[in-house]
Amino acid sequence: MKSAVIVYPGINRERDLARALELVTGTAPYMVWHDDAEIPDVDLIAVPGGFSYGDYLRCGAIAGQARITADLKKKAAKGVRVFGVCNGFQILTEIGLLPGALLRNAHLKFVCKEVKLEVVNSRTAFTNAYAQGQIIRCPVAHHDGNYFADEGTIRKLEDEHRVVFRYAQGTNPNGSINDIAGIINEKGNVLGMMPHPENLVEPLHGGLDGRGIFESLLETVA
Repeated sequence: MKSAVIVYPGINRERDLARALELVTGTAPYMVWHDDAEIPDVDLIAVPGGFSYGDYLRCGAIAGQARITADLKKKAAKGVRVFGVCNGFQILTEIGLLPGALLRNAHLKFVCKEVKLEVVNSRTAFTNAYAQGQIIRCPVAHHDGNYFADEGTIRKLEDEHRVVFRYAQGTNPNGSINDIAGIINEKGNVLGMMPHPENLVEPLHGGLDGRGIFESLLETVA
């Protein structure tokens, strides 16, 4: 499986995501700079976490105007799979590839800890390695992870089974509506989530619960 990781100034989880992709797929991803004109021909484009452009204006706002983002949107529209984690999720909502917005955490504090996630939809290209309803562990590290959308959008996401991950067992760290931790677009090729599965993919991390996302993608492409 060929993949690419977009690197915006201020992003700080690109190597974690690249490591997870190489570990599971056996192939190192392309590292694509924000000012590049095009993303190589790949099966997956990953947008990592961190603080692109220092989170000035609002999270993801400046990244949404970067040169490479135009090609990201173009390739997503053509069906290339896109995976955004944390700040990557914020960027995907900012540029309209996913609905809603990520607001300040309800308690207005940065949160860095492990949470429980329920796999709400295991019938996606990103989650088929998990069982429906499976509870997994996953770290979070964010200040603006409070998912919000209007009532109609939330109803549409729920009715169309586009909520893919939900904070489980009372571990919602940010106040996200309906405990939403990750959603997918209508076509099923764009996933955004706040938790960091790339940080739980090998024994040295203390567990393998995040590995299923990368294994799912590999299986789907294969």
